[in-house]
Amino acid sequence: MSKQNIASQKFHAILPLLLAHVLLAAPPAPKLAQSVTIYRDTYGVPHIYGKTDAAVVFGMMYAQAEDNFWQLEDDYARILGRAAELYGQKSLPGDIVVHAYQAVEHARQHYQTADPQLRALSDAFADGINYYLATHPATKPRLLAHFEPWFLLAVEHRGPAGRGIQRSERDLAFPALAGTPIEASLRLPGDLPTNPETTDEGSNMWAVSAERSASGNPLLLINPHIGFFGSGQRYEAHLHSDEGGSKAGLDASGFAILGTPYIRSGHNPDVAWSHTNNYANTSDVYLETFDDPSNPLAYRYGTGHRIAVEWTEELKIRSDAGLKSVAVTFRRTHHGPVLGLRKSPDGGIQALTVRAVEASGGAMAQRWAMAKSRNLIQFQSALSKLALTGSNTIYADRVGNIFYLHGNAIPKRSTKFDWSQPVDGADPETEWSGLHPVRDLPQVLNPKSGYLQNCNSTPFLTADGDDNPKRSDYPAYMVPEPDTARAKRSREILSGTRKFTFDEWARAAMDTTFGLAADRLPELDRAFSALRSSDPARAQRIAEPVAELLKWDHVGRVDSVPATLFISMEQHATTLRRTNPSDPYTLIAALELAQSDLQRTFGTWRVPWGEINRMQRVHTSGVEEPFSDDRPSLPVPGAPSFAGAVFTFGADPVPGQKRWYGTKGDTYVAVVELSKRPRAMSLLVFGQSADPKSPHHTDQADLYASQRFKLAWFGLAEIRKHLETSYHLGGRH
Repeated sequence: MSKQNIASQKFHAILPLLLAHVLLAAPPAPKLAQSVTIYRDTYGVPHIYGKTDAAVVFGMMYAQAEDNFWQLEDDYARILGRAAELYGQKSLPGDIVVHAYQAVEHARQHYQTADPQLRALSDAFADGINYYLATHPATKPRLLAHFEPWFLLAVEHRGPAGRGIQRSERDLAFPALAGTPIEASLRLPGDLPTNPETTDEGSNMWAVSAERSASGNPLLLINPHIGFFGSGQRYEAHLHSDEGGSKAGLDASGFAILGTPYIRSGHNPDVAWSHTNNYANTSDVYLETFDDPSNPLAYRYGTGHRIAVEWTEELKIRSDAGLKSVAVTFRRTHHGPVLGLRKSPDGGIQALTVRAVEASGGAMAQRWAMAKSRNLIQFQSALSKLALTGSNTIYADRVGNIFYLHGNAIPKRSTKFDWSQPVDGADPETEWSGLHPVRDLPQVLNPKSGYLQNCNSTPFLTADGDDNPKRSDYPAYMVPEPDTARAKRSREILSGTRKFTFDEWARAAMDTTFGLAADRLPELDRAFSALRSSDPARAQRIAEPVAELLKWDHVGRVDSVPATLFISMEQHATTLRRTNPSDPYTLIAALELAQSDLQRTFGTWRVPWGEINRMQRVHTSGVEEPFSDDRPSLPVPGAPSFAGAVFTFGADPVPGQKRWYGTKGDTYVAVVELSKRPRAMSLLVFGQSADPKSPHHTDQADLYASQRFKLAWFGLAEIRKHLETSYHLGGRH
């Protein structure tokens, strides 16, 4: 028996005693806690059953706090603009952006005016976390000892940092930032990477109709790619509420983003849905001209001026001497907050403001409605709320419909302007005219080809041929996405007339064929043939690596030497193309560098992919604990997004270590069959708990590394058959 299994059995044996001790010592449970039961299956996934939606939210947040309170608190410190109180000056840029949007003030106001349902869910969100803290005195918050209901709404009121605003321009607007390194926390929702192929942060999603399924039941793939550590982690859960009855109540399984109480992508008894990032701008940068010497707050608009609002706040920053305060002055025009300043051609100063779509609580309501939808009409009605920024959607249902929608909340703009660049804030024609209704957006319903796919890619290649939207029907600002290597590989898998069994669907979801190799290796072959004529000696030195690559089947495996050569070669080639894009021998030079790097690090260039491409769970933050070759890790066959493998795994070199360690990529994967009783398998990178002492800290890592799924149990009867523990939050049962 493995050490992990022994530890798990010991943990299971003492868990009832631990819970009993906690509950006997705990303060009286809130009334809401009496109506919720958490069933933890043998992988630690919480199945949360409650009498009301609010009870389910209470249980969801309690469970998240059990599994990873450290990260939950850390995420909300950033959401509230208080990260610098934990981490000092380096986190000030992110805090400044949050305060510039007045996210806290707006969230408080929004909570006060919210409808009763949203207030009840927000109350339950805070009560669930606070009850966890009250019953777990050993958990010591670093900053947030008490959560407020409006915290949940602050998620939707903070805005983007402003795509394209330069560091020097931000420092000019906020002198307190001078000399501060900008950490990743500055990139907030709306600031999506412009090229997901180079960041490994994106997603894959597919659906096939009943006609393309061997069982006659539609199939869906859910596959977000995001960071394994830090903010935005995926959290698997199943939420079941009695409110609304069996035909209209909440019964949804899938993943949430840690810190939020709803299923973001998943399935219920009748429908399944998934998302990928959409790169249409939901925010724009405006150049504002302040040119009235008599009134520094007057900015040009039309034939006259408008007056900006200015205010000052005291932000706290941790230092060696304790907390210190810094006064930061903010300014906003009717377009949005000033997040940068630049010198104008005439020597004056222009301000860069950012206008962003304001979800204002609508995202929570829309997500809830999507999860409760039981048919296409209800789901499309939920999408019509237009509160999701940066999301494409694929939907499938039990009666056989499959549907794709590109984007959701996209502002209407004049097509006269290049919206990828700052526009003139003084020109009234740059104003938005509301949001595009759903009917304006690219979409596909029940294509003849029987499949849908999107991998952060163009909607014009969602399916086959005439099933796709037409590029000429849509403004350029709505559809900036290119085709991607992952999308090309997906179409290769999905096109044709093949009928997928559920097991075949699951295997396809873990495909490690490097789609890019089909284009790159013929290019390498041509360059090498030319080199043998022009410089035979140079060609001879790389003849063996070239031969390995040209005989390769393009599949990433842990024992594949060509996979290692290919990824290293392509990374070097990307850098070389920036300096000399027309060099016919770029791939040759890149392969020489790859060969040299591997020889220097490992003593040979014949390095199997799994020897260098590793997964290792470190502290949930990703920065509190270093990766190390001396600690256990697992080989992974997946590859960076640019390679075009469906199984995306982005590993980075680590200073002082030989191996590369995964930090982003396939974070949660699920395959769903919408039969009379839905069937699903899922996989969460590492495991459910961030606690190294938990048996669920890395119990899914072996599955992940070997491309295998676990069952995602759904009905209560099967949950009970695979039960680790169950508990009422108001008392053990």
